[in-house]
Amino acid sequence: MRQRSLIAITAALAAGALTLTACGSRDDDGGSDSGNGGSGGGTTVVIGVDAPLTGDLSALGLGIKNSVDLAAKTANKQKTVDGVTFKVEALDDQGQPSVGQQNATKFVADKDVLGVVGPLNSSVGESMQKVFDTAKLVEVSPANTNPSLTQGVDWQTKKVRAYKSYFRTATTDAVQGPFAAQYVYNDSKKKKVFVIDDKKTYGAGLAGTFTEEFKKLGGQVVGTEHINPDTKDFNAVATKVKNSGADVVYYGGEYPQAGPLSKQIKEAGAKIPVVGGDGIYSADFIKLAGASGTGDLATSVGAPVEELPSAKEFVANYKAEGYKEAYEAYGGYSYDSAWAIIEAVKKVVADNGGKLPDDARAKVVDAMQNVSFDGVTGKVSFDEFGDATNKQLTVYAVENGAWKAVKSGTYTG
Repeated sequence: MRQRSLIAITAALAAGALTLTACGSRDDDGGSDSGNGGSGGGTTVVIGVDAPLTGDLSALGLGIKNSVDLAAKTANKQKTVDGVTFKVEALDDQGQPSVGQQNATKFVADKDVLGVVGPLNSSVGESMQKVFDTAKLVEVSPANTNPSLTQGVDWQTKKVRAYKSYFRTATTDAVQGPFAAQYVYNDSKKKKVFVIDDKKTYGAGLAGTFTEEFKKLGGQVVGTEHINPDTKDFNAVATKVKNSGADVVYYGGEYPQAGPLSKQIKEAGAKIPVVGGDGIYSADFIKLAGASGTGDLATSVGAPVEELPSAKEFVANYKAEGYKEAYEAYGGYSYDSAWAIIEAVKKVVADNGGKLPDDARAKVVDAMQNVSFDGVTGKVSFDEFGDATNKQLTVYAVENGAWKAVKSGTYTG
């Protein structure tokens, strides 16, 4: 059994939802003008972005894309890597593993791409890893949380690094699921849970780590259900929840399903909170759940961006750039993922007399392992598996139509 202890960092934070909006227009395709106004010619290095830019999850995907764009623009303005201009190329994976794999192949084929930020979905990440690793092209995800991507499929018993080229700035569900279980059982005093997941890599994995910890604490699982993520009719499962006697629902999945699920559970007569992970932490969840979503909970990676002194410049610069979409849950982590690539490129260039070597991709992968800097989300560095060393998480509750941070903490052990 894995032993963990919860260390509360801050409680009752008063941060609001990530609802930063700004006027202005951006290009609506996958491209970016981040190369404009750059470091005055020289070598162009492309940072790829893979995320769902259309479809149900596009709110999160566009926040990822915009934040990477901001990092590239900042590096160009500051001439962070002398003689190198960074350009962003974004591809839409539509939240589909098969499309993500195709996108990975496209990035590999472009010799100017020295790093890729993304994807959002762990299932998409799984489909891309081997393609990137074979090509020695570094990938840094701001959002993948399934433990197996870094520690192998048997991570619970024997951790083995799966791919040398894969890194992430978000902490994993090995921490997030138990963190939520601790909060639900100890803080919310809920003892009977109905667990639902969407059968996908992220959702099923998160539900599994939550369930394990909840039972270990003494909680009772009074029902389980696996839903079809392509449906929006959850009346049957809502009835099961009502008849189960559960005092809380835990959902492993994402907001397009979680919002309607929460609404229909309440309509069925079960006036109990729905709890989920970072996949439901979006303003769009609140829109879909409606007024009955008040009191629902979500965990998300890191401390609230608005509460971090290190993030003030990011928030101000994001607003100043006039992006149409909010940076959402992964904005800070996306910026830091891109900046990690920029730092790795900087090291490779410095080690090669001020220019890129022929084997730049492989050198960037090697350099990434030792990247360490103070980022938007705090200290950014990676452990021996490519996982973020920052294990911070926050619980948010829906209050007055917005996400409010209620407790932030981390796990050790």
